[in-house]
Amino acid sequence: MSKYVKNLITADIKNRLDGVSDAVVANVIGMNSDSTFRIRKLLREKGISMLVVKRSLASRAVSGSSLGPMFDDRQGSVAVLWGCEDFVSLTKEVVAIIKSREFEKFELKGGVMDGDALTAEKIMEVSKWPSRLEQISLLVGQILGPGSQLSAQLLGPGSQLAGQVKKLVEDKEGQE
Repeated sequence: MSKYVKNLITADIKNRLDGVSDAVVANVIGMNSDSTFRIRKLLREKGISMLVVKRSLASRAVSGSSLGPMFDDRQGSVAVLWGCEDFVSLTKEVVAIIKSREFEKFELKGGVMDGDALTAEKIMEVSKWPSRLEQISLLVGQILGPGSQLSAQLLGPGSQLAGQVKKLVEDKEGQE
C-alpha cells in the first residue's frame, strides 16, 4: 500500500473517531459475511458503531488522543466499537453479545476508558457497573428519600391535628 493511500485511510479513520473518547476493541476475524452483517445490524440498532481497521493505521490515526492506548499490544485487524449513551452501556451491550454465543468468532480484546487501556477482563467488570441512567435513578432516589420521609413526618401530626380541630368544630356545631 502506498504512503498516499495509507495517509488517506489514516485521515478517514481519524475523522470517524473524532470526538470518541471511550471505545471497545474486539476481534471479528473469521466471521462469515452473514454473521458480520447480522452483528453490524444488531449493533446499529443499539446505536453502536463498528469500524474494522488495521491496527497500525488506527494507531497512527489516534496517536496523541485518549484512544491511543487502545491499540498498544495489538496485532492485525481489530474492530473498534463506540457509541451508546455511555461507556458502561456500551460494555453491557458488547458483553451481552458475547454471552449470547450467537457470534462465536466475536471476541472481546479490550478497550479504553478516559485514556486508560482496559483488558477484556476489566471490560467485563465495567459491564457490571450501573449505567448512567441507573446512576441517575439511584441518585434521585437518594435525594427524594429524606424529602418524602420529612414530608410524612410533617403531614402525619398535621393531619391528626386537623382531624381533632374538625371534630371540635363538629361538636360545637352539634351543641348549638
